Amino acid sequence: MNSIIGRWVKTVRGEPLDRTLIWNQTHLHHVLREYERHYNGHRTHRSLAAAAPLRARPQPLEPDQIKRLTVDRCDRLGGVIHEYHRAV
Repeated sequence: MNSIIGRWVKTVRGEPLDRTLIWNQTHLHHVLREYERHYNGHRTHRSLAAAAPLRARPQPLEPDQIKRLTVDRCDRLGGVIHEYHRAV
């Protein structure tokens, strides 16, 4: 468990907390909640073959789909975290 928690703490510090000025405890809880949603719902994980823990594995794209690929960007935490989705 120490290695898992150590990696989580390093990731949380490196991605949202080192780039955000935390004003108070309420703001800290908000930042951590948003990052947890991003981490479990969108961020890819190597051990899950580029899937997020709460999302199904992405289907591979066909070559003709790549030619006309469009991507939408969604900002979280005021632009500190970016999420990218394939536009339909």
